[in-house]
Amino acid sequence: MSLPPEFHEIAERVNNWGRWGEADEIGTLNLITDEVVREAAATVRTGRRVPLALPLQQDGVQTGLIPGRVNPLHTMVQINHEMFGPGTVATSDDAVTMGLQSATHWDALTHVSHGGRIYNGRPADTVTAHTGARFSGIDKVPYLVSRGVLLDVAGAKGLERLPPEHAVTPEDLDEAAEFGGVTVGAGDIVLVRTGQAQVLLGGDKHGYGFPSPGLSVRTPEWFHARDVAAVANDTLTFEIIPPEIEDLWLPVHALDLVEMGMLQGQNWNLENLSTACGEHRRYAFWLSAMPEPFVGGTGTPVAPVAVF
Repeated sequence: MSLPPEFHEIAERVNNWGRWGEADEIGTLNLITDEVVREAAATVRTGRRVPLALPLQQDGVQTGLIPGRVNPLHTMVQINHEMFGPGTVATSDDAVTMGLQSATHWDALTHVSHGGRIYNGRPADTVTAHTGARFSGIDKVPYLVSRGVLLDVAGAKGLERLPPEHAVTPEDLDEAAEFGGVTVGAGDIVLVRTGQAQVLLGGDKHGYGFPSPGLSVRTPEWFHARDVAAVANDTLTFEIIPPEIEDLWLPVHALDLVEMGMLQGQNWNLENLSTACGEHRRYAFWLSAMPEPFVGGTGTPVAPVAVF
């Protein structure tokens, strides 16, 4: 089944292939320039830090709906082991098995493909079982610090969280920007709050997953027009599930990652951030969100921190 004409029309309008040269592997992260970082650093006034990651734990986000994406399985491999003999310093070591996208994470540009292509027109078969992603793997990300902007879509509507059937539209993003008194600009990392993290923070995964609120297929054009560097939200699927266009699954992933070359983040905890933004009366801040550099990874855990 081929992708419908409306998808290809949007893809043509947001496509960034070749914009930063044929060898480019980082896409819209090129927009995070030295000047952007200097201006982002100037947003720090109080030093208040807000962590945005969910805990890495076996009873985590994943419910088995996504094959192979397992919650972290934590094992102790040494416990108070006196490796240099009795009476010496003892060590405790542990190991973990997990899906790289099982909790708070970034999707690399190679996370999805369509038409046999990944970002910048490279063949999708450059992602292999042996090496993972040859091009545009998560290890190719050189930096991910910039001005963060919270678009609190739920808060702007006076809701604790959006209903499962809500597709976040460009109009919603405009409303949230006005609510926060912010103008989204080049090099920004945009965080979109739906309120879904409340389900997990309450200790109950019921209602988290499918169906899910998320970004509309119309939002990539909004981000493209503003030269946004990366986008993350607080849902399992990032985009609205089930899809707006029948049988068109993951079109926002394809438009953001493949066509635009823009990183996506999912399962971010934006609840405390929403509270902090309200208390400081500003919705822009310094954001540090460096990915773990797994070589060839198509995604990676991240422990982002917002600083006011």
